Amino acid sequence: MDLALTEKHRALRDEINGFIGKHRGSAPRPGGGRKRPDRKALDWQALLLEHGYFARTIPREYGGFGVAPDVIELAVIADAFSRAGLSPGIHNQGISMLVPTLLEVGTEEQKRRWVGPTIRGEIIWCQGYSEPGSGSDLAAAQTCSTVEDGHFVVNGQKIWTSSAHYADMMFLLCRTEPDKAKHAGLSYLLLSMKTPGIEVRPLRTMTGRAEFNETFFTDVRVPVDQIVMGRGDGWQVANITLKYERMLLGDPNKLQQRLMAIRHMMEQPGPDGSRLMDCAEWRDRLLRLQAEVMAARHHNLRLLTVQAEGGDPGLGRFIVKYHGTMLAHRLSSLAVDVLGAAGLAYEPQGETAEDDDATTWHIDYMYDMGLIIGGGSSNIQKNIIGERGLGLPREPKATVPATAGRG
Repeated sequence: MDLALTEKHRALRDEINGFIGKHRGSAPRPGGGRKRPDRKALDWQALLLEHGYFARTIPREYGGFGVAPDVIELAVIADAFSRAGLSPGIHNQGISMLVPTLLEVGTEEQKRRWVGPTIRGEIIWCQGYSEPGSGSDLAAAQTCSTVEDGHFVVNGQKIWTSSAHYADMMFLLCRTEPDKAKHAGLSYLLLSMKTPGIEVRPLRTMTGRAEFNETFFTDVRVPVDQIVMGRGDGWQVANITLKYERMLLGDPNKLQQRLMAIRHMMEQPGPDGSRLMDCAEWRDRLLRLQAEVMAARHHNLRLLTVQAEGGDPGLGRFIVKYHGTMLAHRLSSLAVDVLGAAGLAYEPQGETAEDDDATTWHIDYMYDMGLIIGGGSSNIQKNIIGERGLGLPREPKATVPATAGRG
């Protein structure tokens, strides 16, 4: 992989920098992925789509910019917005997980119906995977569906459904073939959150906010054409979505933006006029994390290159998820330390209010701990990498002695 910039790439970089200089005032604050996009975010999204700085390689017939994949171009775009401290656009479950899934295995009608409105931010999606009895063991899902009069009729419960309280749609994993083995009995449905029979109950976390939900389904009717692939293919489709989720959760461009924000804070004079950047101990902490962010970005470029050439990045995505979520938490931990006394004044302002920097970093710090578990816990990622990639023996199953619990 040649990372040298050609004349074409340097021209693109200059073009983007000119765009940033002209439109900086139109950009929303970076982040905001845990709230429904407001008007400013949607207008910014439209501007990025128009210029090809978002959805650059998605075909025009589905709402994208329609250029051939170029890994260096994507890196130049991400780097420019990161260095400028500007939002690179909306990155949520629908855009970063469902859209590439539909582009890979969806029908032509599904792609034309859902991709464009989703990448424009007009349709917000949530993910219906985890259940009270099947978190890491996703294939054990028991939410079930039967077919009646041209509809799937869904009954059951999902948990930890982020964004369900404001989402328009859900991509749902449910059991449609109860007589088959658990992996073979699942189907992947697309359904409106306004469908009668859906109840959403908030789950308040230690952030003080209810970003996750329980979702209950009682005789929820979904048209049969809103299945991705076919009946019993849900496990295959769900794993396609999961590979994109791992890339989203460990996104190195987001890590780079966090690093730049922390560096900016450390360069500001404190109440006594001194700067943390002038202290060797603080610089050392920052530089160690900077080295890890650089490694993460280069690893991501390698995976994108493999993908652009028609290959399968395979276990590389598990490394992105494992390393990226751990690194994100270390970055937010450093940010809270840099805030010092100001970092103690954490007071969430409600679900839709604009947060100040201290509150944003505190929420990131707490939220990031959950992402180390969500989307496949770090321990599971390490097991997969070790067993499938390095050929290590499988982790032994714990056994309970027969006499356990006896007095």
